[in-house]
Amino acid sequence: MAGDGKPLLVGVTGGIGSGKSTVCSILSELGCELFEADRVARDLQLSDPEVIDGIRKLFGDEVYYSDQSGLLSIDRKAIASAVFSDRSKLDALNALIHPKVFLAFDREVARCRREGRQILCKEAAIIFESGREGDLDRIVVVAADDELRIARAVARGLGSRDDVVRRMKAQWPQEKLIEKADYVIWNNGSPEELRARTEAVFRELVELVGSGSDSFGQKR
Repeated sequence: MAGDGKPLLVGVTGGIGSGKSTVCSILSELGCELFEADRVARDLQLSDPEVIDGIRKLFGDEVYYSDQSGLLSIDRKAIASAVFSDRSKLDALNALIHPKVFLAFDREVARCRREGRQILCKEAAIIFESGREGDLDRIVVVAADDELRIARAVARGLGSRDDVVRRMKAQWPQEKLIEKADYVIWNNGSPEELRARTEAVFRELVELVGSGSDSFGQKR
């Protein structure tokens, strides 16, 4: 851990269907603190008045509705279809939500510092694209072959094959993510293989924490 009590900040990213959420679940089981940026962003879309108002202006009032329990819900498929076919809408949505997600992450870093937590993993679909990768000490990219990623995403109900391919094209190319990563975890095999590769990266992160604060700055 750094001398000021700051935890090692680890970004975990990867394209749709790569398996980054599974990797983060394993890291959490191993003892890492976990900040799920995409979940926080989704929560803000239903809880933050400024975000809700901005989304209504971007996509229309009809994207919000009341579910069977009378709770506010959002048509995420409609928004996904809009943003992944119109880059300007994606950029506008990110500009609306990302600053609030960054603030939430800063609060989580402060909590980990107070409580003496050693490793905080930030799971996010967008790390390099946001321009905030410099906030992190290390970055892990979870990768898999394109066809496997497509099959996984379709199986999860994230849209048709064409929908998923369109979303992939809107994200950074996987090769570009890999070039900028400190660690790459390939997820083309079995769950057991993925766990073994994740545990290997975790051991390296633990070694970084144990080696002292000087090593934290020796990144990329």
